[in-house]
Amino acid sequence: MKVLILDDDPKLGKLVVDYLAKHGVTARLAVHARDFERMLHQDPPDAAVLDVMLPEKDGLQVLRELREKGERLPVLMLSARGELADKVLGLELGADDYLAKPFEPRELLARLQALQRRSRPVSSGSTQHGPLLLDHSRRQANLEGRDLELSAYEFAGLAALAAAAGRVMSRDQLMERLKGLEHESYDRSLDVLVSRLRQKLGDDARKPRFIKTVYGAGYLFLEQGA
Repeated sequence: MKVLILDDDPKLGKLVVDYLAKHGVTARLAVHARDFERMLHQDPPDAAVLDVMLPEKDGLQVLRELREKGERLPVLMLSARGELADKVLGLELGADDYLAKPFEPRELLARLQALQRRSRPVSSGSTQHGPLLLDHSRRQANLEGRDLELSAYEFAGLAALAAAAGRVMSRDQLMERLKGLEHESYDRSLDVLVSRLRQKLGDDARKPRFIKTVYGAGYLFLEQGA
């Protein structure tokens, strides 16, 4: 696994790089956003870790630009700001996970490994769900001939819901399928995920074609998208 880290604290960054190296992860450190962007294109990583608080261009802006360019690289946000609002903003911009400082290096490693598992194809070939085609080998979703720009986390969530088409999937079951995000009683990560999926699918929560909320039970993927 190759990881690119953007953090303006070189001392902390080196400690993280060295720890990850001991566990088989090749990590590189960029202390400026411009260095991160250069290194990203020179040797594309399997995942990225972005610090939110940076002196020039902050991590959220870097993330926003990545997603606007259609980059689906798995991204973990890292910040001393652990407020719920900051977590939600990062997730809404397309982050796959969020870890607050201070943190244990082994937790960062575990979350990166979870991102890697989610980024791997869950099966070969494609599955058709009405007008929605899921290409699991490329982790690409296509709706009525139009490719959808989904992050690794978004595709994993959509694939999990589609795999249970016609059956209600509880929030706990969906979170279990998407291991890696901190599951707390006030965590809105699933709400943000479903909201983003509906937006990209052009789905209306009141008259859903694909994802129906079953209040008190979970979510139901409508197989034919009707």
